[in-house]
Amino acid sequence: MADTSQQSFEWPVRVYIEDTDAGGIVFHAKYLHYMERARTEWIRNRGVGLRAGLADNISYVVQRLSIHYAVPAKLDDQLLVTADPVAFGRVWMDFRQCVLRASDRKVLSEADVRVACVALDSGRPRRLPDNMRQLLEHYHDTNSSTGMSQE
Repeated sequence: MADTSQQSFEWPVRVYIEDTDAGGIVFHAKYLHYMERARTEWIRNRGVGLRAGLADNISYVVQRLSIHYAVPAKLDDQLLVTADPVAFGRVWMDFRQCVLRASDRKVLSEADVRVACVALDSGRPRRLPDNMRQLLEHYHDTNSSTGMSQE
């Protein structure tokens, strides 16, 4: 398993015209796309492939989301999107995420996201697979001072 002792995972993003409204301001739903990519890359960076899960009838869905938009991102901005797991249970993972402007690390948006594990064919909740649970447990043990909890 890859090293998980990194303090905060960051994924770089550039704002393109397709992300913006007519005034060059990022459309609010695009932040969700950025955050989804950062969570996926956090998992991939630690050696867990999501495609293999699909073959095993496993999928992940956003169950709960709380987001605060503080400052708008604009066309051509370079952003950093964080993804930090803060808690997990039998069938879910909670992430704390931020979108930062790379040039000055100004927080543009913050979110708390609960991702649930479901059976792909039925959409019903299912246990996190062993590799995901082990990843979260290892991350929790390595970063126990961050306050990540297991419920």
